Amino acid sequence: MLTDVWPLFGLVVRTGRVELRLPRDEELAALAELAGRGVHRPDEQPFLTPWTAGDPADRARRVLQGFWSGLAEWRQASWSLDLGVFRDGEPIGSVSLNGTDFRVVREVTTSSWLGLPHHRQGYGTEARIGLLALAFDHLGASAARTEVFPDNAASQGVSRKLGYRPDGISVDARGDEALVSHRLRLPRAAWLDGTHPPVTVEGLAPCLPLFGL
Repeated sequence: MLTDVWPLFGLVVRTGRVELRLPRDEELAALAELAGRGVHRPDEQPFLTPWTAGDPADRARRVLQGFWSGLAEWRQASWSLDLGVFRDGEPIGSVSLNGTDFRVVREVTTSSWLGLPHHRQGYGTEARIGLLALAFDHLGASAARTEVFPDNAASQGVSRKLGYRPDGISVDARGDEALVSHRLRLPRAAWLDGTHPPVTVEGLAPCLPLFGL
């Protein structure tokens, strides 16, 4: 079975309405097509890496390449867990949990996107809670970090709601443009002090060696 060779395909995180897991081939194709139809308004660019530029086919191909590269380049010292977000079996977006030297550093970064029809319904918050529960409650993370543009009100709001704290700024180049991002950090103590809806995690035990745990 595929899960015997790559146990991450058996990892499932469930919150009240959404399920986070690796998509299988046809589900990944549906997820890519969803991204192709749009994940933000045309006048926005919430991502430092402009993967949403171009036409729908460009966006769809980049989603496929992103998932495939995350699997192909996985190392204990540097990993990117890219999970589909599913609602009643339908893919509605994606979340990523990333770690570098996690066994020692115990910090993760997160990122996410949802298809436009699924915005402003609380799915992004639920998916982030599921991802953070996996990181803190099951992998033993000490902190979670994220970076967000100052004008990305939705992401800023979710982060504040979950207890993230300001952690400075970053300045990065996107082409010839210098972009400022707010760095936000959620310490383990703040996560444990918060109140969160129940999250269940299945299939983690055989995956732990892949995280160096």
